[in-house]
Amino acid sequence: MMGKRIDRATSRTAAMTCVSRAASYLERDPYYHSNDHIAPKLLPRFMQGLVHVPWFRRSFVRYIAPHGIYEYVIARTKYIDAAFEEAVRDGFDHILLFGAGYDTRALRFPGEAERQPLIFELDEPHTQEAKIGQFTKRGIHVPPNLIFVSIDFDRESLSQKLDAAGFRKGDKTLFVLEGVIMYLEPASVDETFQVIENCAGAGSRVVFDSVRASVLRNERSLYGEKGIVRFVARSDEQWRFGLDPAEIALFAARHGFTVYDQKCAEELEETYFRDQDGRLAGRVNGTHCIVTLYR
Repeated sequence: MMGKRIDRATSRTAAMTCVSRAASYLERDPYYHSNDHIAPKLLPRFMQGLVHVPWFRRSFVRYIAPHGIYEYVIARTKYIDAAFEEAVRDGFDHILLFGAGYDTRALRFPGEAERQPLIFELDEPHTQEAKIGQFTKRGIHVPPNLIFVSIDFDRESLSQKLDAAGFRKGDKTLFVLEGVIMYLEPASVDETFQVIENCAGAGSRVVFDSVRASVLRNERSLYGEKGIVRFVARSDEQWRFGLDPAEIALFAARHGFTVYDQKCAEELEETYFRDQDGRLAGRVNGTHCIVTLYR
C-alpha cells in the first residue's frame, strides 16, 4: 500500500500556504496585507511573476483557494508572527517549529545578536530539502541559530531527534505547530504533546491550530468547509485529527498546559478583519481554531 503523499514528495498544503503568504505580502488592503516579505522569493520563477499581478491574486482567492482559507492563512500568519516575535523579545531559550514548511520567521525576527533563541525547524525531508534548496537558489542567508531537523512525525522518535539536534529540555520554549496536528494520527498527536510536556520549562508556550472534530464527522455546517475538505482530499494529505472548541481546555490540561488564548473563525474575523465602522473586510474559513497554551 502506498504511504502518505508527503513521504514521496513536497507538501502541497505547505506550497499553498507559501503562495497565500506571498500574495498577502503584496496586498495593499491593510486587512489583507501581512509581512512575510521572503515568501515571494521562495516561489518558482513563473509564480513569482504571477503573484505580483492583482488580477491573479483576485482569481486565486475567488477560484482556486477554498472560501475563507486565504483569510484564515492571513490571520494565522499574523497571530503566530506576534507570538514568535514576543518570544524572541522576551528572551525565550528555544523556539521549535513543527512541520515548518516554508516558514521564514527565523529570518524575519532575528532578535538581538547577543540574545538569540535557538530555532529548530522540524519537517518531512522532501519539503525541508525543497525549502533549503530555494534558500540556496535565491541567495537567502540562513542565520546560525536556525537548525533544520528532518523527521517523519508518524514513524520517528521526536525526543531522539531533538536530543540529537542539541535541544535542551527544561528551557523556556515556544512550540509552534502551524498546520500540523490535523495531519497526524491521534496517537502521534498524543506522543508529540507528551514530548512537548516533557521538554517544556516554566513559562513555555505552545501555539497550534486544529480543525474542528465536526469536520472529520462530515457535518458540513461551517463556512468554506466543503471547499477546503475537497482541496485537502485532492492534495492526498488527509486530515486525521480534530478538536471541537469545547474540547481544547481538556486537551491542554491532559498534557500539562493551560489555555491562554483561543480563537476560532468568529474571533479571528473580529481581530483581523473588522474595520472601525464595524464592517467585516473578509470572512474566515470556519473549519479551524488557533490556540495558545502556557505552562
